[in-house]
Amino acid sequence: MRSDYALYIVAIIFFIITVMSFALGLAEFERNVWVVTTAVLGLLFIGLGYTQRPKPQAITVEAPPRVPAPPTPSAVTEIAKEEKVETIEVAPPKLELTQVKGIKEKRAAQLKALGINNVEDLAKALSKDLAGKLKISPKITERWIENAKKLLEKS
Repeated sequence: MRSDYALYIVAIIFFIITVMSFALGLAEFERNVWVVTTAVLGLLFIGLGYTQRPKPQAITVEAPPRVPAPPTPSAVTEIAKEEKVETIEVAPPKLELTQVKGIKEKRAAQLKALGINNVEDLAKALSKDLAGKLKISPKITERWIENAKKLLEKS
């Protein structure tokens, strides 16, 4: 038997005793003490039972490994015929200034007015010069430059 069920049963017994204390011909004070005490104990055991209930656990099911089907002879000849593949190199898109953490549209417009048009330009900029031109703290511009460098590394 699970321990939470046992604690719930004890709580039910205390609630039965609470109801029985009304039926007994006890004095007013004694009846109130019995009712309060047994009701509190019943609630205590319900709480204990709730804490002892088993926690739900995730079940993992492993699927059997898939074995690929062997290629058919017609597929092999098609692959041999399609050996010639054209590759087209596409230049990576320029990252916008608003992709840098901490730079919104208004700040991006101010940076573009200073000649910083994309993330690469921002990564090459000097933080003190940029801070002086924008009249902001050099710490903020240092963070922008660091974030721009991180963006360039990711792309």
